[in-house]
Amino acid sequence: MNKSELIDAVAESADISKAAASRAVDGMVSAITSTLQNGDQVSLIGFGTFLVKDRAARTGRNPRTGEAIEIPAAKNPVFKAGKALKDAVN
Repeated sequence: MNKSELIDAVAESADISKAAASRAVDGMVSAITSTLQNGDQVSLIGFGTFLVKDRAARTGRNPRTGEAIEIPAAKNPVFKAGKALKDAVN
């Protein structure tokens, strides 16, 4: 499912226009993004949690030359599925 299909599904299930559903989806994505940028997490009970994890710097290898390269530390967004979502999928 891509973003436009998600917007169509939200519009149909909520019985709202596609324009309103598009604004709602964009607003949700924006709110999650800004919350993660601030270092906080977003918990949706029964669905899952969006959070930021720190990845330490490490030494890697260039697969073409075998040369060692330094990979810098980074912050990665992570999604942990909640129990209800895991149960629904399984």
